[in-house]
Amino acid sequence: MDANKNHLPFHAPNYRLMLIGLGVILLGFIIMSLDTAEFGFGVLGLTVGPLVTVAGFVVEFWAILRKPSHS
Repeated sequence: MDANKNHLPFHAPNYRLMLIGLGVILLGFIIMSLDTAEFGFGVLGLTVGPLVTVAGFVVEFWAILRKPSHS
């Protein structure tokens, strides 16, 4: 039997980064919902919120692709 079968695909830092990314994505959606302009066409709904959301997805991709450091 292979000894690597019982290991998880990611390590603790990867999971922490995934949770941080999820939090940033949710923060972006919350920022977009706070826009008071009609139909969400203000600065928060069109610029700040989407940029924060995209940053959260970048953190998620980086967390998935990051290789663990062997110390």
